[in-house]
Amino acid sequence: MISRRTFSAAVTAGAAASLFAASPRAQVHPRVRNVVLVHGAYADGSSWSEVIARLQAAGLRPTAVQNPLTSLADDVAATRRVLARQDGPTVLVAHSWAGTVISEAGGDPKVSALVYVAARAPDAGEDYAALAAKFPRPPASDGLVTSDGFAELTEEAFLNYFAGDVDPAKARVLYAIQGRISTTLFGSRTTAAAWKSKPSWYAISKNDKTTAPELQRFLAERMNAKTVELESSHVSLISHPKEITELILEAAANG
Repeated sequence: MISRRTFSAAVTAGAAASLFAASPRAQVHPRVRNVVLVHGAYADGSSWSEVIARLQAAGLRPTAVQNPLTSLADDVAATRRVLARQDGPTVLVAHSWAGTVISEAGGDPKVSALVYVAARAPDAGEDYAALAAKFPRPPASDGLVTSDGFAELTEEAFLNYFAGDVDPAKARVLYAIQGRISTTLFGSRTTAAAWKSKPSWYAISKNDKTTAPELQRFLAERMNAKTVELESSHVSLISHPKEITELILEAAANG
């Protein structure tokens, strides 16, 4: 059985070996050097490995949060602990569920910019489930199974809908280490919306079957985010790490 640490090290080594086949799009020069990366549901911090290696190669100092996925309060606390260790301005980045986390925690004075990757971005106190219900229902929603108060995706849903453009062998490893979530997690509501006061960027996954692309576009427009659209599944941070890295570098240069 492969451990999370072993998998993370292997992925990072693979990413470092193939970094920057092409130069970053804008040849940006980051003003901010610290980056905090927050993972979403059905994942853990190793999901950022490909992006981390590229950020390090560009001279930035990335740190991945390990969310317990037990409650919004617990995930926000984990993120704030990592933010507290940063020595200056920091770009705060979220994938998927973590968009809720950084919307709550992103008001920290160290946070210079927010980057959302196929991520939730609720307004303060908003019923996000009711908002999402106004948009097409993604098929991954039907792949959840629950046990003892926690939920996870079935292998079929994970491979076909969550990580549909990731090599199947790699996707199966990601499936094996997926972060199980509390069944009450998605019912949480934020008390703040940091994107209202911080410059924001958003990466939309055009082929997303976990979060409707139409919903992502709505969220990005509502927050007036600088936006890119990728031909990607929900996990663009894994299948399109170069483009996600470029977006973070732009936020670091301009946030």
